[in-house]
Amino acid sequence: MKKILFSLSILAIFVVSCKNTKQEKMGNPLLSSFNTPFQVPPFDQIRPEHYEPAIDSAIQLAKQEIDSVAGISAPATFENTVEAIAYSGKLLTEVYSVFSNLNEANTNDTLQKVAEKITPKISAFYDELFMNEKLFGRVKEIYEKKDSLNLNPEQNTLLGYTYRSFIRSGVSLPAEQKEKLKKINSELSLLTLKFGQNVLAENNRYKLIIEKKEDLAGLPQTVIDAAADAAKENNLEGKWVFTLHNPSIMPFLQYASNRELRKQIQQAYINRGNNNDSLDNKKNIARILELRIEKAKLLGYNNYAEYVLAENMAKTPGRVFDLLNKIWKATLPVAKREVTELQDIIKKEGGNFKLEAWDWRYYAEKQRKLKYDLDESQAKPYFKLDNVREGIFKVSNKLYGLNFKELKDIPKYHPDVTVYEVTDSAGNHQGILYLDMHPRASKRGGAWMTTFRSEHKKDGKKIDPVVSIVCNFSKPAGNAPSLLTFDEVSTFFHEFGHGLNYLLYDATYPGLPVPPDFVELPSQIMENWAVEPEVLNFYAKHYETGEVIPKELVDKIVKSGHFNQGFATTEYLAASFLDMSYHTLSQMPENFDVTGFEKQALDKLGLIPEIVSRYRSTYYQHIFSGGYSAGYYGYIWAEMLDADAFEAFKEKGIFNKATADAFRNNILAKSGTDDLLKLYVQFRGKEPVIEPFLNRRGLN
Repeated sequence: MKKILFSLSILAIFVVSCKNTKQEKMGNPLLSSFNTPFQVPPFDQIRPEHYEPAIDSAIQLAKQEIDSVAGISAPATFENTVEAIAYSGKLLTEVYSVFSNLNEANTNDTLQKVAEKITPKISAFYDELFMNEKLFGRVKEIYEKKDSLNLNPEQNTLLGYTYRSFIRSGVSLPAEQKEKLKKINSELSLLTLKFGQNVLAENNRYKLIIEKKEDLAGLPQTVIDAAADAAKENNLEGKWVFTLHNPSIMPFLQYASNRELRKQIQQAYINRGNNNDSLDNKKNIARILELRIEKAKLLGYNNYAEYVLAENMAKTPGRVFDLLNKIWKATLPVAKREVTELQDIIKKEGGNFKLEAWDWRYYAEKQRKLKYDLDESQAKPYFKLDNVREGIFKVSNKLYGLNFKELKDIPKYHPDVTVYEVTDSAGNHQGILYLDMHPRASKRGGAWMTTFRSEHKKDGKKIDPVVSIVCNFSKPAGNAPSLLTFDEVSTFFHEFGHGLNYLLYDATYPGLPVPPDFVELPSQIMENWAVEPEVLNFYAKHYETGEVIPKELVDKIVKSGHFNQGFATTEYLAASFLDMSYHTLSQMPENFDVTGFEKQALDKLGLIPEIVSRYRSTYYQHIFSGGYSAGYYGYIWAEMLDADAFEAFKEKGIFNKATADAFRNNILAKSGTDDLLKLYVQFRGKEPVIEPFLNRRGLN
C-alpha cells in the first residue's frame, strides 16, 4: 500500500532561509542542510533526542511563514497566497518525514515516546493553520473569482483543494466548536498512534516454539530453516520458532500437518489487540469512532464516511456499497463452492471434522496441487528476491526507460536497506530509491511505499524524490537466499508500482493528495506484469542452477490465476464492509461492544464461518492507524480501474511504447493534479468498466 503519512498535505514544502537556529549550532543534523549525496537524510548522524527540538523549531518557522502570508497588505493573488501556502512547511515536512518513516520501519521504545510527545504538537499546528480566518479570507477571495483567473488544471486543482481544506478543517465554525474540534483532533492523533503501537507489540510478543521435529511435518525445508534461525535469534537453539509476521505464519498455515498447532497460531493472529490486557485495542477503537462521529457532525456530515468520501473518486457511501454488494453477490457462491471442495478433500483423507478457518490455507494448497498440479514450493526456488528485484527493474526500464544503480556510500537507516539512484533513458537523475525488504522487531508488519521527499518544482528547478519501499519478506535461511512466494512477488511488484508513481510524478506544486481509490491504480496495474510469461522468463530463474522457470510451470501459475479467488475476494470484501459499517455510524450505540458489532456486521453480510475477515477490528491498522478509514474499499475500486487499464496494454502489447507513455503522462506523472476520472479517460479513451475485473477473478 501507499503509506499515507501524517503529512502537511498542501503545506508540503517550506522555503526556509533561516536555518541557523540555536539547535543547528548545537549540532542537530535535522536543522542543517543535508550535506549528503543527493541531499538524502543523514541517518548516520540522527539520534532520537534530535527529533523533538527539530519539530519544535520547524513548527515555529512554519508559523512565521504562514503569519507572513496572512499578513500581506497587498490584494490576494494566486501567487502570493495559494502558491505561498503550497510552498510552505519544507523543514517541518523534512523532519517529520524522517521521523515518521523510521518510527514505522525501525522504531524503538524511545522513538515511540517521542511520537507521543510530538504528535499532538503537529495536530495543534494543523488546527492553527486551517482555522486561521485571516488566511482563509485571502484564499476565499481568490476562490470566488477563480473563473476569471485563467488558471491551468494543476493550479485550479490546488486552489480547490486548498479552499476545501480550510472548510473541512472547521475554519467557519464558531469559536467554541473550533476548540472542541481541536481537542478531538489532538486526542485522535494519540489514539491512532497507540493503536499501531499495540499491534506492533502484539506481533513481536507471540512465539510458537516447537521442540519436537515431528511437529514440523509438512513444512518445506526453507521454512524449517527460517524457523531454526528465528530460534537462534531468541536463544532457543535446537528448537524452531514461528511468529505472527507473514513470512513465518503464512507458510505454517499453508503446509503444517499439525492441525492443533495451526489453530493455535491462527487464533493468536486473529486475536491481536483483543486479549483484554495492556495491548487491547477495543477501547481505543470505541473512542476513535466516537470522536470521528463527533468530528463529522461538527463539519456538517451525517457520518465519518461521508466526510472522507467527499474527497475520493467514489464520493458517497452509497456508491461504495453499490460496488461492494455487486462483487459480494458474485463472490459468495464461489467461496461456498470452494468450502465444499476443501471439505471433500478432508473426507477423502479420512478426516472426520468440519473445515475451519485454520484449515483453509492447508487444504487450499492441496487443492492447488490437485487442480493445477502446482505446488507453490516448486515455484519458490525460481523467485529469488534479488532476481525478482532485477526483473522489476527491467520491467520499469522497458516501460519507462528507467535505470537503477546501487549506491554503496550513502546514509542508510538500517543495514538491511539497499539504496539506488534512478536515472531516465538519457542518464538524467530521476530520484533515489530505498529498499527495505525483511522483517524485524523494530518494523511494523505489511508492505508499503513512502517518501522522504516528494517531487515538485521551485523557482523553475525540479526537486527530485526520495522514495522508500518497505516489505516483510523472508530472510535468507540455511544455505538458501531469500526466496519469495508468488504472492510476495506480486506484493513487491505492487509496492514498486507505487514507487514508480512517485518517481515519475511531474507536478509543480507539492502536497496534492491522491485518494485511496485512485492511488492504488499505479500499484495494482504493476502486478499484472509479474505473471506475464514474457516477464517471468527474464526474472524467474532457479537460485541454484540459474535455469529459467520451465514453460509448464509458468502455464500452471497462469492457469491457477482464478484459484482460491472466492476466499481471497471474500476475506477482502468482508474487511471493506467492516470498515464502512464502522464509519457510516451516525451515532455510537449504547454500551458499544467492538467484538459484538464486528460479529453482527459480518453475520448480516453472510460471511461464512470458514473465512475470517482479512482484518479483524483490533489489528485493522489501515483504518484505525493508517490513512484508509472509510477507504479500504479503494483497493478493489482501483483494481476495477487497473483491470480495465491493463486491457489497453494487452491490446497492443504489454511493453507497447505508446501505451506506456500514455499511462506515464496521464496517470503516473499527473495523479492528483487534475480531475481523476478525466485523467483516466485521457489515458484509456473511455470510462472504466467492471467486466475485466470480474473476468480476472473468475467471478463472471
